[in-house]
Amino acid sequence: MNDERTAMTPGPLPEPEPDAGCGPGPQPGFRPGPLPGQLPVRMRGPADMAELLPYLLGFFPDDSIVAVGLQGPDLHQGGVIRVDIPDDPAGWPRLAGDAARLLVQLSERRDERPDQVLLYLCRDPAPGVPSGRGVLADLGPLAAALAEAFRREGVGVKESLCVSAGSWWSFLCTGEGCCDPGGTPIRSTYGPGPLSAAATFAGLAPRGSRKSITAGLGPVGPPEADALCEAIDRASAPFIRELAGPGGRAEAVERTAELLAGAVAEFRAGARALDPGRTARLLVGLQDRRGRDRAAEYTEPDELVAAQRLWRYLVQRCVPPFEHLAPPPMTLLAWTAWLGGDTATARIVLARALEIDPGYTLAQLLYESINGGLVPERLLDSVRRERAGRPRGGPPEPVAPSPAPSPADAGAAEGGPAAGGPPARRRLRLPGQRRPQDRPDHPAGS
Repeated sequence: MNDERTAMTPGPLPEPEPDAGCGPGPQPGFRPGPLPGQLPVRMRGPADMAELLPYLLGFFPDDSIVAVGLQGPDLHQGGVIRVDIPDDPAGWPRLAGDAARLLVQLSERRDERPDQVLLYLCRDPAPGVPSGRGVLADLGPLAAALAEAFRREGVGVKESLCVSAGSWWSFLCTGEGCCDPGGTPIRSTYGPGPLSAAATFAGLAPRGSRKSITAGLGPVGPPEADALCEAIDRASAPFIRELAGPGGRAEAVERTAELLAGAVAEFRAGARALDPGRTARLLVGLQDRRGRDRAAEYTEPDELVAAQRLWRYLVQRCVPPFEHLAPPPMTLLAWTAWLGGDTATARIVLARALEIDPGYTLAQLLYESINGGLVPERLLDSVRRERAGRPRGGPPEPVAPSPAPSPADAGAAEGGPAAGGPPARRRLRLPGQRRPQDRPDHPAGS
C-alpha cells in the first residue's frame, strides 16, 4: 500500500452561490454515487434532508457536523464529511474553517469542487430535556461560523439544519410562521417515508448509531485484560531482538506474516480467539508498516469475513495502557469494512484511529478516500498485484542493511523507512516507551 500523501492546492474560488433557506425553490437532486446499487433520490426540501441523513452516512450521527457537497447545475451529491462538535465553543471558528477546506479539497480530489453545501448539526439535548429547541440556540453560533467559512471558500450554503431529539429546525429560516418553533418531526422517526423506503430498497439501511459502533471497538476487561498486559510486555524484548538479529526487519516482517497466515486460517475455520502470546506479537508486529501491509492483503472473498473478525478481535485487545497499538488493526478493520461495502463502519473506525493517532497516514488516506466518494478497487488491484508477485514459501524479501535498532527507536512504525526511502516520521512505541509529548520536559503542542 502506498502511504504517501499528495498535496492538493485549491483552484480559483468562484463567486458564492446565493443562499436558499426553507422557502420554495429547486432542491438538490442526488445522483447515483460511485458505489453500485445506489438509486437516484431527489430531495425536495429540508424534511427530505433530515430523513435521508442516516442513509447518506450509513449510521445515525450524534454530536456531529455533517457537510454534503453539491455539484453541477442539478446539484448532485459530491463529497461528504462528518466531524465531531467540540464541547468548547471557543474552538468552533477554527473547526468551521478546517471543515470547509477539507470538503473542498476532498471534492476537488474526487472530481470537482462543490458549488453549494448542505449542513447538518446533530446533537441531542441533555438527559431529561424532551425538546431540542435549546440545542438550536446553543449551536446557532457554530452554524453561523460554518456558513461564513464555506462562503470564504466560494461555496454557498443551500440549507443548514439542526437535528435533535427526532426533530429538525432550519438555521436559515427567518420568516415569521415559516417553521414550527418546536421543530418538525423527522418522518422516519414515526414511520418510513418515501426516501427511507427507496434507500432501504437500495440496500442503504443505517447500521445503528455512531456511539454504538464505537462502543464495539472498546477493549476487553479483566481477567483477560490482565493476561494481555503481561503478554504485550513480554512481546517487546523478543521483537526488538528480531529486528536487531541477522535477518533484521525483513525476518521480523516474515515472522509477522507467518503468524497472520495462521491466525486468518484459524478464524476461517471458526476460531474466535488467539492465545495472549500470539495476540501480543501480532499487535506489536502490526506497528511496522510492512507487517501491516501484509495483513492488508487478506482481501479475497473467502478471506474477508475472517480477516475482519480477526482485526476487530485485535482492536479489542489493545487494553490500557496499550491503546496506542490500536490504529493499525483499526485501519485494517476499516479497510475490510470498506471492501465489504460497509462504509459507515469504515468511516467510524478510521475516525477513532485518527483520534488515537492523528498522524497515522494510511488511516488519513482511507478516510479521505471514503469521504470523497471513491471506491477501493484501484487500491485493491495494487494490493493484489503485490501479493501475487511475492514468491510463496521463499526467503524474505531483501532490504537495505540498516543500523541495529535500540529500545528507543525499535522498528519502523507506520510511515517508517523503506529501503532507500526517507527517514521515519514516527517511531514504534513499544510497551514501556513514552511518546515525546508525554515526557515532562516536552512542551505541549510542539
